[in-house]
Amino acid sequence: MDEAAVARYLQHVMPDATELRVEGLRRILGGASRITWSCDARWTEDGVEREQGMIFRIDPPASLLPANDIEHRVYRGMAGSDVPVPGVLWVEEDADWLGGRFFVMERIDGCETAPQALFRPPYDAVARTVGERLFEIGGRIAAFDWRAAGWDFLAAPDPADCWRVELDDWSGRIEAARLDTQPIARFAIAWLRRNPPPPAQRVSVVHGDHRTGNVLYDESGAIRGVLDWEMAHLGDPVEDLAWTCALDWRWGRDDLYGGVIEPEAAIAIWERASGLTFDGDAFHWWSLFAAVKAQGIWLTGERSFLDGETEELRLPMIGSIYKSREDSRMLELLEETRLPHGAP
Repeated sequence: MDEAAVARYLQHVMPDATELRVEGLRRILGGASRITWSCDARWTEDGVEREQGMIFRIDPPASLLPANDIEHRVYRGMAGSDVPVPGVLWVEEDADWLGGRFFVMERIDGCETAPQALFRPPYDAVARTVGERLFEIGGRIAAFDWRAAGWDFLAAPDPADCWRVELDDWSGRIEAARLDTQPIARFAIAWLRRNPPPPAQRVSVVHGDHRTGNVLYDESGAIRGVLDWEMAHLGDPVEDLAWTCALDWRWGRDDLYGGVIEPEAAIAIWERASGLTFDGDAFHWWSLFAAVKAQGIWLTGERSFLDGETEELRLPMIGSIYKSREDSRMLELLEETRLPHGAP
């Protein structure tokens, strides 16, 4: 992919643009579900000079997650809501333009997304504020009225079946991708089936990967964009809450959710924003499920590399780092199954 190819596409979708040029094209590393590029476009239209930072999200040959059409639909569906998202500019099905299907969205500038940046200046001064906003927005996602918004592109499960739909999906992915017997994950899946959680208090939009690392935050601590909606679905909002709180996303600060905020404060903020009541049993079930799901993600990436579907070295590297850690987390959560369930 080069600037000339991007310029040809932009000229195609903006036929009235003159003096169009593309500058600063660079690939954004991090994330492994789509190939992401950033650039600046400048052009003249109706006698007015215009410019726009753009993000291109391109389907890769293989990834940690299967490509789908959910992400750009969710961005458009959330536009104008109290959940901040980038605006979608174009969706392109013709892979010949840039080597894969893609969509283009507005770039939100003046922000950081790396979770590790929260632990050093200048962002360390607002890290807790970012955590507050993270859980507030998580609650807003749970409260979003998807029915009124006409979201007919997502299937709505029965409240009592939210857990089953997700567990069937991710246990199937593990079976398809596993390179060995995966005894701990399979035992955890069996336990989850035998001990289903309470029915969902509300069938809500579930982001699927809401956490530090998938939001754009600025130096004031404001979150200006929620990213990476490719796993979005309708289900139990506690699924998202447990994922946001997962040990994987505490970045070595295990006593703080997201590495930035105390558990009690995070849960209270989420309750106020969502209008839901925290349920320890549901939270524990979905926390164990989160470890199973994460294992499914690492295994899928590793399998894609082994099968020659991709040469992306990050995929087996991520798997080698996280698989044993995920097994340990599953064992810890299984050992806690006989205890009263609060927010760990």
